[in-house]
Amino acid sequence: NNQMELMAAIRALAYFDNSTNVSLFTDSKYVKDGIESWIVNWKMNGWKTSTKKPVKNKDLWIELDKQIQRHTINWQWIKGHAGHKRNEQADYLAQKFIEEHT
Repeated sequence: NNQMELMAAIRALAYFDNSTNVSLFTDSKYVKDGIESWIVNWKMNGWKTSTKKPVKNKDLWIELDKQIQRHTINWQWIKGHAGHKRNEQADYLAQKFIEEHT
């Protein structure tokens, strides 16, 4: 699930050819906290956590880091499964994709 959340953010940002101002909504605290709080230290520590363990999904975090360099991003956390129309639609499409490809 965390991998899919990261991929969604990467793909959303990669969609834009030119740099732009983006509001990115996510229901993933993992993605929001990772990008706003943790990634700086991970990079300084050679992609290790504060407990010296390798960062999970490092390849995806590196790709997301590349994408955020291109844009000015306003990260917005929204509560999942709380009736946010676009969030519910994204969850539906993700589930449909999983069902069709497993």
